[in-house]
Amino acid sequence: MIHSMTAFARIEVKGDWGNAVWEIRSVNQRFLETYFRMPEQFRGLEPVLRERFRKALNRGKVECNLRFNANLAAKSNITLNTKLAEQLVQHANSIADVAGVNNFNPVDIMKWPGVMEAEEADMDAISGELLKGFEQALTDFIADRANEGSNMSDVITTRLDAISAQAEAVKVHMPEIIQWQRNRIIDKFNDAGIEPESTRLEQELVMLAQKMDVDEELDRLDSHVKETKKILKKGGPQGRRLDFMMQEFNREANTLGSKSINTDITAAAVELKVLIEQMREQIQNIE
Repeated sequence: MIHSMTAFARIEVKGDWGNAVWEIRSVNQRFLETYFRMPEQFRGLEPVLRERFRKALNRGKVECNLRFNANLAAKSNITLNTKLAEQLVQHANSIADVAGVNNFNPVDIMKWPGVMEAEEADMDAISGELLKGFEQALTDFIADRANEGSNMSDVITTRLDAISAQAEAVKVHMPEIIQWQRNRIIDKFNDAGIEPESTRLEQELVMLAQKMDVDEELDRLDSHVKETKKILKKGGPQGRRLDFMMQEFNREANTLGSKSINTDITAAAVELKVLIEQMREQIQNIE
């Protein structure tokens, strides 16, 4: 299955520590480029995320955003450094005796650095939960690229069938077109009052046949259609290969148009160019 380079995924992660939201979006790009926006305390995850993208994707401009909201009410209990507090109380009492002060405010002891401590959140555990959320977001993101790629494959296949129909129509009408041009040549001789010699007429018809010979172009168009369908069926990162096939299609359509001496062939060549351009627009977004 082919994958689109355009996709979006969003996953919310919740825990006692709060909640976080992962968002991944991408657009078409010649190579793989990754950009991250996340809180500073989780910047250490960036190399891991970048490597995960590198293994899962081949092309595209990818933006990965992390929004983190801590649950302030769920912070760990505050603990008292009893040993430090006792030392401070002793020193405070000694100073109070020297100063002739009979009491002191215990709150002042509590304000002393290190007396009251709040346990730091377990960042490793939080990071682990966030990485699990990222993996789910990446899975959804890749699935969205695959779904979009499937839709694009259907569109391209429809255009390929239309190209085959145009080529077949030209092939069917070629004998009629050649006969029409033969009659035109004879009419020109008659209008000029010239009796066409069989040898001269034969020469003109041979030159006409050479000029109008589009069998090679039609055969190549048929071959390109089969090859493109084969590529779509094979799947994987085929964007560059498909883009090359569009160049080949354009080459044959241009040659067909240059050999046109009939409005039907001209119309077919124009329609081929339109169909090829429609496919090319889709292929620009294929990985």
